[in-house]
Amino acid sequence: MTQTPLLSIVAPCHNEEEGLREFCRRAVAAARSVAGDAFELILIDDGSSDGTWEIISALAADVPEVLGIRLLRNHGHQLASTAGLSASRGERVLLIDADLQDPPELLLMMMPIMERGADVVYGQRTRREGETWFKLASASLFYRTLSRLASVTIPRDTGDFRLMRRRVVDILLSMPERDRFIRGMVSWIGGRQVALPYERDARFAGTTKYPLRKMINFALDAITSFSTTPLRIATWLGMISAGVAIALLVYTYIRWLQGETVTGWSSIMVAVSVFSAIQLICIGIIGEYLGRLVQESKKRPMFMIETILRGSQRAELPTAFSEMSAGDKRAALDAVLTSGEPPQKNSRIG
Repeated sequence: MTQTPLLSIVAPCHNEEEGLREFCRRAVAAARSVAGDAFELILIDDGSSDGTWEIISALAADVPEVLGIRLLRNHGHQLASTAGLSASRGERVLLIDADLQDPPELLLMMMPIMERGADVVYGQRTRREGETWFKLASASLFYRTLSRLASVTIPRDTGDFRLMRRRVVDILLSMPERDRFIRGMVSWIGGRQVALPYERDARFAGTTKYPLRKMINFALDAITSFSTTPLRIATWLGMISAGVAIALLVYTYIRWLQGETVTGWSSIMVAVSVFSAIQLICIGIIGEYLGRLVQESKKRPMFMIETILRGSQRAELPTAFSEMSAGDKRAALDAVLTSGEPPQKNSRIG
């Protein structure tokens, strides 16, 4: 059974071949500064179409601490992150993107905060380099809308970049929903969560993996996962529409009694269009929630791992790995990564 690492760094990767080696170099240096050799760097290839997996394979052969995971297809950032967290065994787990917008060196500042009792230390952006005005404006609108609608307090201007205790990760992994919004789920868990303000760098290489379509889908997942307010808005819109319709009916009846006819088709078309639009909006809101219930009820695997790689050792995990409990996942990992070493427990990080 392999030695239990003190620290796990989890980094989902999708078409990151240009900057992956530099990320590995900086992440390994930061991890060694706080945990010596008792760490693991988990790189998850989320169905990349470039040479990302080949680079991960080469890094795993060169760096003993690197654990490569290749997903069967592209699952998206949140599920790829979940796959990496599921494979982590460290007492502390850092979730970070591989594009180097979030500096791995901040780990040196996060660890002392956690040693003082924090359960989660999350990065909070004070400035974002290399972003367009549209991306900045839309991100600001999203976080402020979410903070007003969400049933739990989700800090503004934060991503998934955070250091978590093992118990927080295990609770996170026990949450079964497929449409995941990890930063909101971690906020829901509670405990002592501390912000670490930082300036976010521009991408080291490559292009953003979140175009407008994915940003909109991500926002919908976030809002529908942590708020039922849109359903209440739909209810109020329906009640207001009914009230206006009754008022128009009374007005029309009075004009008819007075022997006056309502002229003009424009007003009729406007009224029909407005009410139709409100109805469609309400149906769409309900459909978003209903669609998520349908997806959850299918209970398909959350993610599918094709290969797990450490050094030259390749292995396959059980098909139902994503549905296992946290303890069973670690046991399955130990079984496929057996190195012949006696089990050890290192407690330098309390």
